[in-house]
Amino acid sequence: MLKEHIKGQVTFTHYFEGDLWYITETNFAFPVPVSDTAGATFLARDKGIMFMRYIRKHMNTIAEAV
Repeated sequence: MLKEHIKGQVTFTHYFEGDLWYITETNFAFPVPVSDTAGATFLARDKGIMFMRYIRKHMNTIAEAV
């Protein structure tokens, strides 16, 4: 399932309470904590593979909540 989400592009949707929210081409929304960006540049659209860490982390958070 992770592979499907990282194949295409991700798009920034909004900022909320310390997180940059992105959505994949498969419509999976996930947060990127601003505290974890360490001065990096985050584009409005970027390659999904670059966000694999954040996508995986959010998928695990959802799985643990179920």
